[in-house]
Amino acid sequence: MNILHIRVGDPMAATLDRAKATMQAIERGERPFPYFGIGFDSLPQFFGVFTPRRWELVSRLRQDGPLTVAELARRLGRNYKNVHDDVVALMQWDTIRRREDRRVFVPWDEIDLRLPLIQHAA
Repeated sequence: MNILHIRVGDPMAATLDRAKATMQAIERGERPFPYFGIGFDSLPQFFGVFTPRRWELVSRLRQDGPLTVAELARRLGRNYKNVHDDVVALMQWDTIRRREDRRVFVPWDEIDLRLPLIQHAA
């Protein structure tokens, strides 16, 4: 299962610990468990990227499969340029990808969003 892990407010030390554990596993000749993650410093930063319209776009793509941006805009009932801009933003955060035939898709089976309620010391 391909899971995209999104962390909000995750301390840098936690990210570095995951990277260190992966490198150690590789050095031992082990195949580490695939981990794909992106992080945000704060909730406002997260909501700046993942707006309600963009979540709707991700959900529609996951439901309908690979689509051209024009077809995606039509199915969402939205303006092509706005959908295109959202696609570009979500591609920058590796939430969606583009195939060779130019259709966009969601490569993830699941998106795991974590938001700790307690702020960790830096």
